[in-house]
Amino acid sequence: MAALGRCARSLLLLRGSPRQQQHEEEEGDMVAALRKNPDYHGFDADPVVDVWNMRLAFFFGISLCIVVGSTFVHYLPDHGMRKWARREAEQMVKERERLGLPILDSNYFDPSKLVLPDEE
Repeated sequence: MAALGRCARSLLLLRGSPRQQQHEEEEGDMVAALRKNPDYHGFDADPVVDVWNMRLAFFFGISLCIVVGSTFVHYLPDHGMRKWARREAEQMVKERERLGLPILDSNYFDPSKLVLPDEE
């Protein structure tokens, strides 16, 4: 099985694979574009279109994504309501201190207000 794989690879190398030929054509196009435009950015062969496409890509890709993205993330609602829970706890502590009760109690609800079922 390994010998078959080696034979297939050697045939592809001798003949030249379609991917390799396509890559060589693309590489030739890039060299031609670099000769025509030494400040080639890789967007288009035409120098004017290449510069404008580069500017648009950087504007939308960097400026808008970073600015709008960070603004969106900053104004997201409180995940898990952590800030709300802290504020609520601080209010409960102040209320219990004002009433002279201990901050923590073993009973979450007042046992005198609980309605329990009959023992049957």
